[in-house]
Amino acid sequence: QVHLVESGGGLVQAGGSLRLSCAASGRTFSSRAMGWFRQAPGKEREFVAAINWTGGRTVYADSAKGRFTISRDNAKNTLYLQMNSLKPEDTAVYYCAARDVSYASTSSYDYWGQGTQVTVSS
Repeated sequence: QVHLVESGGGLVQAGGSLRLSCAASGRTFSSRAMGWFRQAPGKEREFVAAINWTGGRTVYADSAKGRFTISRDNAKNTLYLQMNSLKPEDTAVYYCAARDVSYASTSSYDYWGQGTQVTVSS
């Protein structure tokens, strides 16, 4: 079992930045791939970014590429999402996820956090 808690969401103007954090607890955090997803009202959950167990390989959704950066600090059991050049369409609840495999993936995650709200105003 893995417990995930997101933080760092808030209200920001278009063009601004936020850094989301995900604190993980449980066994073998370092061997798990991690990801960020988001869900806007009335829409289904969508993939944002993922990172493999070492942090050496990442994958991004087209909407995030060039603006968002996913990273992890295994010593601190923490996952991050740095979000720059935010747009109103980035408004959503952002969820941290963990996978029982070490490879980064856009789907097939096993554990989820409670989510943190990101609101981008224009």
